[in-house]
Amino acid sequence: MPPLRRTLPVAALAGGLVLAGCAGTAPAASDDDAFTIVASTTVYAQIAAEIAGDAAEVVPIIASAARDPHEYEATAADQLTVASADLLIVNGGGYDGFVDALIDSTGTTAPVLTAVGDAEHDGHDHTDDGHGDHEDEHDGDEHADAHDEHEGHAHDHDVNEHVWYDPAAMAAFAAVIADELAELLPADAETFQDNLAAFAAGIEAIEADLAGIRAEYEGTPVLATEPVAGYLLEAAGLDDVTPPTFSEAVEEGQDVPPAVLLDVLNLIADHGAGAVIANAQTGGAETDRVIAAAAEAGIPVVEFTESLPDGLTYLQWMGQNVTDLAEALSR
Repeated sequence: MPPLRRTLPVAALAGGLVLAGCAGTAPAASDDDAFTIVASTTVYAQIAAEIAGDAAEVVPIIASAARDPHEYEATAADQLTVASADLLIVNGGGYDGFVDALIDSTGTTAPVLTAVGDAEHDGHDHTDDGHGDHEDEHDGDEHADAHDEHEGHAHDHDVNEHVWYDPAAMAAFAAVIADELAELLPADAETFQDNLAAFAAGIEAIEADLAGIRAEYEGTPVLATEPVAGYLLEAAGLDDVTPPTFSEAVEEGQDVPPAVLLDVLNLIADHGAGAVIANAQTGGAETDRVIAAAAEAGIPVVEFTESLPDGLTYLQWMGQNVTDLAEALSR
C-alpha cells in the first residue's frame, strides 16, 4: 500500500522540543510506544516539534548541519528510523530525494507530508490510498489553493526547493502538520491548534519585520550567490539581480562561465547591488571572488546558512536572518 502524500506546491508555500539524534544521522525512535514523527532535516523536525509538543517524539534523519541533503546517502539505521515512523515530513522538490528510496525500501504506509510539490508526486491519487478518513480533508488541491491565495507570494520563476526560507510557506505547512496530527492523535487536537497559534504568531512577527524592510528598501537590487534565501529576499521586496547562470552553477558545484563571472564582478564594481547574499555553508573560488569584490567595493555581505543552526528554533533562526538582512541594507 503506497504511503499517503500530502503535497504543498511551492507556488503556495510560509521554544523547541529537543530532537532525538541531534549529533548526526538520527537513530530509530527510542520509545516504541511513542508516536514518532520522522523528518528529513532538523528544519522540519523542529517545526514539527513546535506543533506536536509532548504528544510525539520527533526524529530528524539528517541531524547534522554539516550534511548536505542533496548528496546524502541513506544508511541501514535510516531505514529503521523510517520504518518506525507514524508520520513522515519531507521537503520535496528534489532536495531530500533519499527519503523516497527509504519509503520504497521499507514499505511504510505512514502518511507523508511534503512541503514542495515534487513533480514525481504530482497527480498522486490522494483519494485511493487506503487511509480512510484522510481522503478528502487534506488533498493536494486544497493545500495548493490555500497557498495560491496568499498575497505577495506568487513565484513566476522556476521552482526553488528552499521553501523553508519563506516564512509564510512554513506557517501554511505548520497548519498542515497540525491538521494531520489532529486526525492521527485526536485526543491532543486542541494542543496542536494552540501550538500552531503560537507558531503562527511568531511567523507574523517575522513577516512584520519583512514588511518593514519592504517599506524602506523595496526594489533595492541584491546579488545572491545561490538561490537559498530567494523566498526571503522576495518577501522583503528586494530585486535579485543575480544572473541565473551564475547562481545555478554555484549551487550545482559547477564552474561559472568566465563571461558570467565577469558580469557579476562588474556589477559589484559599479555598485549595482545594495548587498551580496551568500550561503555560509558552501562556496568555491567564484563565490570567494564575489565576496572579496563586495568587501573592496564597500558592499555589505550577508551570509545565511542552509541548515538550522544548533540551539536555535526555526523562528529564532529566521528572525535573526531578517535582522541581519535589515542591518546590511542600512549600512
